[in-house]
Formats: sequence, structure tokens, C-alpha cells
Amino acid sequence: MNDVVKCLIWDLDNTLWQGTLLEDGEVALADEIRDVIVELDARGILQSVCSKNDHDQAWERLEKLGLAEYFVLPQISWGPKSEAVRSIADQLQFAYRTIAFIDDQPTERAEVNYHLPEVRCYPAEQALSLLGLAEFTPPVVTEDSRGRRAMYQANFRRDAERAEFTGPDDDFLRTLDLVLEIQRARPQDLARVAELTERTSQMNATGVHYSEETLRGLIGGPGHEVLVVSLADRFGPHGAVGVVLLVRGAHAWHLRLLATSCRVVSFGAGSMILRWLTDAAARAGVHLVADFRPTGRNRMMEVAYRFAGFTTASCGCLDLPTTADVQLLHLEPAPQSPPDTMRIRVPVPFSTAPDTEWVRADG
Repeated sequence: MNDVVKCLIWDLDNTLWQGTLLEDGEVALADEIRDVIVELDARGILQSVCSKNDHDQAWERLEKLGLAEYFVLPQISWGPKSEAVRSIADQLQFAYRTIAFIDDQPTERAEVNYHLPEVRCYPAEQALSLLGLAEFTPPVVTEDSRGRRAMYQANFRRDAERAEFTGPDDDFLRTLDLVLEIQRARPQDLARVAELTERTSQMNATGVHYSEETLRGLIGGPGHEVLVVSLADRFGPHGAVGVVLLVRGAHAWHLRLLATSCRVVSFGAGSMILRWLTDAAARAGVHLVADFRPTGRNRMMEVAYRFAGFTTASCGCLDLPTTADVQLLHLEPAPQSPPDTMRIRVPVPFSTAPDTEWVRADG
């Protein structure tokens, strides 16, 4: 398997700590294990717990050890571990092949492997060597990677509050104090942008992945814009959630790529980016042309383009070099009203002026 592990799930007794909590009462944590947990967290690899134990007693011990904060969606109960691992992966919406499980008991590893053959299982004695394995070594560790756990934990709190909210979705969004920020990518941002093009599939208009080196060449090209989109709210930052690759021509702007994280679909991030871009193009007096390549997974992005008004209508500005598998969608833009569910901070249409905020006329 070539996939980097996205989440490592720890057994507790005689794996994360030495001893059996319910039998021994006291358990010991090796400093080297703590170091592994801290380093995996710094690499952006999420971690969870799957243990047959008394929940309250085990969680209290993790808190006393100063480790509880490192684990998301802990599953501490007496049920089959395969069900617990499946629950963690499904709630995180991670493919099973990106999940790892470590346990001292061969029977527990076998049970997980039988029901979830894509999950990678490791014996407890391998714990100290995990950091040296390729699957636990992301090629690039970005600022967003280092904050990934905090972002997921904030998202769980956000989802819990949303579940209790009884009004319309838009009313809930207004309570979040959402701020969508669109910025020109700086050289130090390109690793994050490249990671976004790699990690997005459902909300990626072409499915094309861009390397950091390729992006570095684009930001120096005439008329080329590499824009990185981030989102934040009162629960905390969502990190970089979108990328826009744009070529500005005299009569048309060519949207080579729009990709956004699936994590922010419910906030309408993709449609808000298109809304702002449509308004900016209208004010510049140019048409918009967007690349779209069906991948079998990005139907939602096609719907977003169509909903924004892009069509296959013919126009002279569609005479652009492209490949046979890419559709060119066209829009003759009209001015747009800013949204009322979020604030959008944007570059003043692609000039050297300081960034500003796209706000409602009555705001």
C-alpha cells in the first residue's frame, strides 16, 4: 500500500501503556511511546483509541497521563474491535486503507483484519518503530497538517451544536461568524495548495493534481493567479479549504481549476468562491471560462458550475487550447450580491492593493 496513514488507532492495555488497567490498577507509560504520539500528531496523523475497558476509568487514566487531548472519537467498550475501528473510520470519512490499528493481541488484530482487510494492523512491539515507516511519513508536513487534530475536534463540537439547532440551515450558518479568506498563494503556501489538489476528489473540477514545483512556475506566469482559500469561524480555523487556478486574459478569465475540501461543502464554500469570482469578472468586463473534466467522483462540482450559470453555449472566448477530455464551460457574468451567511475577504481584483472585504451594501 502506498497511502499515507491518516489515522492510527491504539489499543491501551500492554500496547499504549504497560499493564492491564482493570487488573493492575496502575499502568505505566513509556516516555518513548509519548514521543511517538506527539510526533505523529505533529505530522498531521490523527489518532484514536479502541480498547476493551471500562470507559470512564480508561479515559480518566488517559487524562491523568496528559494524552486524552491527542485522541479523537475514542471507542472504549466491550464490543468487537472491528466494529469500533469501522465506526472511527466512517465518522472521519476516511478510506479503510488509510487507517492503521495497533494491538498486542494477535486475535484482536486478526478479528479486525478479517472484517476490514484494508486496515493495516501492527503488533504492539512495533510501536516505537512506526515513525520510521513510510506510511507514517507524509512527504510534506504543512501548517494545516500540524493543526489537523484541533480542526477535527472543533468540527465535532460544531456538528454537535448544529444537531441541536432547530432553525433553518442559513440561520445556523449566521451564528458561526464565518469568514472566507481568498489570498494570493505565497511561496510558503504552495505545499498546502499542492496537498489540497491531492486530497480533493469530489469537489475538484478536473481531478488534476498539481505539484509544488508546477505551482511555483504558475505564480510567476503572466496573468496567472494561484489563489488559496481558507475558512474560519467562532469554533476555530478550518485551515486551507480551497484552491483557484486562474489565467486572466484581456477578454476572458480562464478558470483552470477550482477545488474545495469536502469538509466545507455544507458551508457553501465552493459556490461562494464562484459567486465572488463572477462578480469580479463582471466588474472587469470579461467572460469566464471554466475547465471541467468528469472523473466519476466530481458530479457535485459540475452541479456547482451549472448552478452558478456556466453553460456549454458557444462563444469566441472558448477558443482555448485544451485536451479532448476537458469540457469548456462558459459564463457571461453579471454583478453579484455578497452573501449574508459569511464575510468574504478578498484581494482587490488582482491588483497590488491591500486585501479588502467583499461586503453587502447594507453591511
